[in-house]
Amino acid sequence: MAGIALITFAGLVALCLAMQKHFADLLGRKPRPGQLRLLRGAGWLLLLVSLVLSVHLRGWAHGLVQWGAVLMAGATVWVFGLPYLPRLLLGLAAVSVVLGPLLVVYTG
Repeated sequence: MAGIALITFAGLVALCLAMQKHFADLLGRKPRPGQLRLLRGAGWLLLLVSLVLSVHLRGWAHGLVQWGAVLMAGATVWVFGLPYLPRLLLGLAAVSVVLGPLLVVYTG
């Protein structure tokens, strides 16, 4: 479940960074052409992968409930942490892209 949570969190962060205002505020520069589209696609892809993994590992009934809970928890952490610890959350997102799939493989 921790791996799925990390993949979901990374997807949420990518979708947040796909907005021009958040991109500029968090990274201190304007996005290059196509970069926002790439982030948007990566965010949706990560969320889809986390949903598929959750349903695959837990079944439809428990997997959907688990994924919904993980999605809400990740969004809550991001929304409430963003004003206070933006750099820490960006670092956590970067780590979660690598660590999430590893946790799914080794604990799944």
